Amino acid sequence: MQRMRNVSALLAVVAGIAAAPAFAQGPPPPPPIPPQALDQLVARIALYPDPLLAQVMAAATYPNDIPAAAQWADQHHYLTGQALASAIQGDQLPWDPSVQALLPFPSVLDMMNGDMGWTTQLGNAFLAQQQDVMDAVQRQRGIAQRYGYLRSNGQIAVSGGPYIAITPIDPGYLVVPYYDPGIVFFPPRPGFAIGLGIRFGYGITLGGFFGPWGWGPGAIRFDWGGHGVFINNARWGRTWANRATYVHPYAAIRRPAPGFARPAEAHRVEPRSAPERQAAREGRAAPREEHGGGERRR
Repeated sequence: MQRMRNVSALLAVVAGIAAAPAFAQGPPPPPPIPPQALDQLVARIALYPDPLLAQVMAAATYPNDIPAAAQWADQHHYLTGQALASAIQGDQLPWDPSVQALLPFPSVLDMMNGDMGWTTQLGNAFLAQQQDVMDAVQRQRGIAQRYGYLRSNGQIAVSGGPYIAITPIDPGYLVVPYYDPGIVFFPPRPGFAIGLGIRFGYGITLGGFFGPWGWGPGAIRFDWGGHGVFINNARWGRTWANRATYVHPYAAIRRPAPGFARPAEAHRVEPRSAPERQAAREGRAAPREEHGGGERRR
């Protein structure tokens, strides 16, 4: 009997050792999302300028950071230029720099926070299926371009094939396009003014103050053919497998140590008004926020 107990105990130990690596690896990746579903998943951001699209995808891989970041961006929307950059650093915000990079865009964080199920699914897909996600973006852009909705204008330059890039005319000024995926990815209805399909009235001016978060000419880009994403001039390498350990290089960003205590709020809290939020959501020009050191214009 004692011998049987010893054997049982040994088997339990061996089983525990065998299971340990699998447990350490964490949960398996989510089931692959088929192309048609990926097209729908990326539809609401596929027509964003490439630098903004890349930042949104990277930030979505940290969904737990989004709600608090969206609240902070909303409450400090009045800060501009150096004041905003200094506040982000001075407040020792605990979120990943890819999320902090969206703080000048309260409307984008508001959109992500307003549908956390979508944000989490986008982030998981970008971690587990980056190539497929990028291909889905290209398919959606191709459809919008083919139907005449996506084209170059005073704010963006739209390239031709084989890969469609959307780049800002002024690298320091990024528009947040407003469009209805139920319109721009389908044949236009008779009599519909195609030029009204995408609205480019709302934009953010980014000066050199936001360089530490990767905002700068050419620092955020896609290698569409090679399925690469570059943020802060370094290839984004976070995947499902290494998501717990990967640290993207942001040399100028101070990352708080675990267990740190944030300093007391040093700025007044002033949430946006309902009209301000609605204007940004609808891509309307007023109010316009300047984050390059200029005066706020309404």
